[in-house]
Amino acid sequence: MLTDSTIESWLREDLGHHDVTNDVPGETEGRLVAREGGVAAGLEAAVRVFEFLGANATAAVESGEEIASGETVLRTAGPARATLRGERVAVNVAGHASGVATATRAAVDAARTVSDDVAVAATRKTTPGLRGVEKRAVAVAGGDTHRLDTSHMVMVKENHVDELGMEAAVERFRELASFATKVEVEVEDPADAARAADAGADIVLLDNMSPDAVRRGVESLPPGVLAEASGGITVESIPEYADTGVDVISMGSLTHSAPSLDYSFLME
Repeated sequence: MLTDSTIESWLREDLGHHDVTNDVPGETEGRLVAREGGVAAGLEAAVRVFEFLGANATAAVESGEEIASGETVLRTAGPARATLRGERVAVNVAGHASGVATATRAAVDAARTVSDDVAVAATRKTTPGLRGVEKRAVAVAGGDTHRLDTSHMVMVKENHVDELGMEAAVERFRELASFATKVEVEVEDPADAARAADAGADIVLLDNMSPDAVRRGVESLPPGVLAEASGGITVESIPEYADTGVDVISMGSLTHSAPSLDYSFLME
């Protein structure tokens, strides 16, 4: 849920304590226009920014929809001061979210050239304060959100193994977690995949491996244990990984490296 306090914090950061720049009288209309093609996202958040300030706003397209350069994606009407105050925050949020959605759609489409079954997921490599916006952008573009926070699933990573050992770590977290919580174990050698499954992993993360190594890891897993590949996977290489038999391909770049989609806000 996008709360008023979140929107207020965005605006406080941008406007400060004595905003003279946007002190313009009268009523106006405006529109958010795409300057390049992509996948729209974050428009709900942009609408909320304008509404919080007292201007009316309506999305002209649905989130997840393909848009073309020059297309209007949102319209506003209301006080000029409110419209101008919300403009930059709305453009930034929509542009960033749409960039994430565009990158996600490209990755999903690339994976689908090989497999219709593999899920393309984001990670927790998100911008502090914007995880909800970014994860929603991934979802509307056809990607999987993965875990939204650390409470959604136990992930046994290298540091846990170094401290406790793989088997002991899985046993400990199984005892602490709810019966409904899945446990994923990260391995960096395909030979450790079966060991992780034997330890009780529901999901085995094959991290930073070549497609051939991922395939070997997948083939060693017993039925019912899901396989995830991650680490340095790109849109160009994702078909090779999708062809290994993994169930999930996760990519931090969907959120931490996606360029913003270019939007302009025009007053009328």
